[in-house]
Amino acid sequence: MSEFTVGESDFLLDGRQVRLLSGALHYFRVHEAQWRHRLAMLRAMGLNCVETYVPWNLHQPRPGAARDVQAVGRFLDAVREAGLWAIVRPGPYICAEWENGGLPAWLTHELGTRARTRDERYLGHVRAWFHHLLQEIVPRQIDRGGPVLMVQVENEYGSYGSDTGYLTELAGVLRAGGITVPLFTSDGPEDHMLTGGSLPGVLATVNFGSRARVAFETLRRHRRKGPLMCMEFWCGWFDHWAGEHVVRDAGEAAGTLREILESGASVNLYMAHGGTSFGGWAGANRAGGALHEGPLEPDVTSYDYDAPVDEQGRPTEKFRRFREVLSEYHRGPLPEPPPRPAVLGAPAEAALTGWAPLGDVLAALGGEETVTPVPPAFEELGVTRGLVRYEVEVPGPRQPYPLRVRGLRDLAVVYVDGVRAGVLTEEEPELTEPVAGPARVELWVESLGRVNYGPRLGETKGVTGGVLHERQYLHGVRARGLDLDAFDAGVDAVPFGAPPRQDAPGLYRGTLTVLGAGDARLELPGWTRGFVWINGFGLGRYWTAGPQRSLYVPGPVLREGGNELWVLELEETGPHRPAPRLLPV
Repeated sequence: MSEFTVGESDFLLDGRQVRLLSGALHYFRVHEAQWRHRLAMLRAMGLNCVETYVPWNLHQPRPGAARDVQAVGRFLDAVREAGLWAIVRPGPYICAEWENGGLPAWLTHELGTRARTRDERYLGHVRAWFHHLLQEIVPRQIDRGGPVLMVQVENEYGSYGSDTGYLTELAGVLRAGGITVPLFTSDGPEDHMLTGGSLPGVLATVNFGSRARVAFETLRRHRRKGPLMCMEFWCGWFDHWAGEHVVRDAGEAAGTLREILESGASVNLYMAHGGTSFGGWAGANRAGGALHEGPLEPDVTSYDYDAPVDEQGRPTEKFRRFREVLSEYHRGPLPEPPPRPAVLGAPAEAALTGWAPLGDVLAALGGEETVTPVPPAFEELGVTRGLVRYEVEVPGPRQPYPLRVRGLRDLAVVYVDGVRAGVLTEEEPELTEPVAGPARVELWVESLGRVNYGPRLGETKGVTGGVLHERQYLHGVRARGLDLDAFDAGVDAVPFGAPPRQDAPGLYRGTLTVLGAGDARLELPGWTRGFVWINGFGLGRYWTAGPQRSLYVPGPVLREGGNELWVLELEETGPHRPAPRLLPV
């Protein structure tokens, strides 16, 4: 048993000064069979600690329904076995470029902007969730023989709110639940963020990507005593669909890391290893500068983050540069990187054997159909990630008028009398061709990821304002949702037929024959936008919008011989497209 404390200027472990050289690695973005390899990579880079968030919505997708919360404990056990310490950031909000910032959609739909405040209904949900979660953290604290050194209160709260009473309540919930190690907050190094997001008597840390000395000077204006720590050193960045791939020069990033350490501070690399937002859990941002009120910018599936350990677990030039800097803060030589995991032995092309149109998939795996005067939101239909089909009638006879969708979030493929009429978005919500009546209109609306940062956090998905023909609302809406979680139980209920001669949207089923199972990437040339599963494991969203061009397939997902492939394609492409193919990474 050991004691970790926060001194006037340093962290202390059993009374001895220690510096935390930490790196972020999200257990939920790495296949569990690869945790130990990735942790060994962090040790080889020169780190002595690992930091992870905990996404509430992943573990409680429905009210009261906990799902594998024990994964947190298993990960912390792997951390201890790897010889590392741990920092846990349980939220309840985490940002992390993760769907809804980790908050369950059912929660934010119920509470709106009351979430992340001291609203008693919100705190009641938090207490119930933490009752489950803290059972995995409390017995693994360092004063009980585990690796956990510190636990965070909320996350970057000063970028969102000023209800410090809420932070006080949350700290009390953690203490009452058995957290005895030091608590901390983390915020941007700006006055309004630190005043809104920090608590008296709780360690305050700062997050930044450059100008370390200036950031620490700002922190010192607010906290004259206490260890200095950059809780998020942004050594890379994330990508958005239809955006440019973001990279950061390795030498420049290593220079900032050196500046942090020469300031006498501890550090947490964000990210040390980014991993992948499997299962369609990637979040989204709002453009528009500091106010984050502009167009939606959905995050890609890859969370490579241009991190020192790349998405496939390989060391990069940044890894080598950081290792050089970090080695100066170790007494002895650093351990060598572990052997690289197995790589796919040979390319494999899928044999597509079945197909079902979207309507049949919806009938087999979707929720109950509703009929309401106005369109229900995704949350009202119990859909977190996935799509909803809305159907509405245009009365007739009437002359052609524009058809427009108010409050569309995020993208709709529109059919008029069964014929594809176009794709609508939040920025372009009107069909180019007017619609005459009578007509039957179908809108297949897809969520591209809930906002994870800023004032639009928790906004609803679907048709949130209504469908208009000229100025007239169209009422009497039939709606049915298809949540990606429905695929967890398999697709045996789907009535597959032969693949169509002309490529069409729908669920495709096939087989990948693997020789030499190992890490791979899946390419889908000619396919447009949708989701992929291999052996029931959700790889995430693909989209020709780029910049991501293939999906990472962890080696443990594959097996020798036949592997089942499902591709949910949401668009029509016209010419016959090639079959998906696996390639070595």
